[in-house]
Amino acid sequence: MVTEAQARRALDTVIDPELDEPITDLGFVRSLEVSGSAVTVHLRLPTSFCSPNFAYLMASDAKDALSALPGIGEVAVFLDDHHDSDLINRGLAADAGYRGTFGHEAEESLAELRATFRRKAHTAAMERVLTAMLRAGLPEDELHDVVLGDLPPGPATTALLRRREALGLSTEPSAFALVDDDGNRYPREEVPLRLQFARSIRISIDGNAHFCRGLLRTRYPESAADQSPVKEKVS
Repeated sequence: MVTEAQARRALDTVIDPELDEPITDLGFVRSLEVSGSAVTVHLRLPTSFCSPNFAYLMASDAKDALSALPGIGEVAVFLDDHHDSDLINRGLAADAGYRGTFGHEAEESLAELRATFRRKAHTAAMERVLTAMLRAGLPEDELHDVVLGDLPPGPATTALLRRREALGLSTEPSAFALVDDDGNRYPREEVPLRLQFARSIRISIDGNAHFCRGLLRTRYPESAADQSPVKEKVS
């Protein structure tokens, strides 16, 4: 037997790859039905033309998250009102995988796509916590020497550590905080430029999330009740 609360918690772990927020917070879960050990989920997106690879990744991750629950039986995940809904839903039902679903249209692997957005999420998380330290009085020229153990406790630091772990980067307290995608510390003279670049990525992610929330509410007015309040972020 699986409870609705268990299924909901599983869906909480599914992240929109571009917006870096749980699909449950964004209001993308249209319905969730649990019957014994069977779970059926319908997903919705802000527009009918949202990127098919993003849409497939979220739907596939939702099915994987639910399938991992103890005692789970049949899992059915459907994407509603998308121009590729039929294709994606058939692929999910057949467990065909990304390439099996899209065939020659799958220009890159799902792993490559996921890695790209994990790197962007890490960069944005890094900028949030370091900018917060600057606003608290840390001189910019000292960012080069900041290690993870120097970061203030709280959601922003927790988010950064989680994203570093997803990339296979060190989460040891002695690891430097301002690093590239491979965990290499930037040269001291590049710190201002690298921080500015990270800020542009973070602003893009936050702006897209705000825009997509609004589009979803316009398309599905009832979705407003399903969207979690936007957490306070460094702007």
